[in-house]
Amino acid sequence: MSGSIKSYRDLIAWQKTFALGLDIYQLTKRLPEHEKFGLISQLRRGSVSIASNIAEGYGRQTTAEYLRFLRIARGCLYELDTQLLFCVELQYLERNDYTPLLERLDECGRILAGLIRSLENGQQRDQH
Repeated sequence: MSGSIKSYRDLIAWQKTFALGLDIYQLTKRLPEHEKFGLISQLRRGSVSIASNIAEGYGRQTTAEYLRFLRIARGCLYELDTQLLFCVELQYLERNDYTPLLERLDECGRILAGLIRSLENGQQRDQH
């Protein structure tokens, strides 16, 4: 991606986590109906929360607040991984279907870590 960041939508971290959230919504359509208020609800809220926290942090007035929301997003990413592992262990999700999701979770985590590190090093938000 070239050019400056004009919106949180321009952030690669947001784009990747938004796409992941959409994929999680598709995945949850395949889970058992009796998990509607359990894992399905948790997975959906968690996946939406990641991109939402990136967006909210971007809209905050200070770098410290932005960093706080990016760290919350990273925590939500780990939470989502844990919930997906529950799906694997409960045999709602095949391990070979989990592996590509884990790779995407790891990619999102690396991108978020890089953005956090960049902000911690004092770079301008417009350069991200």
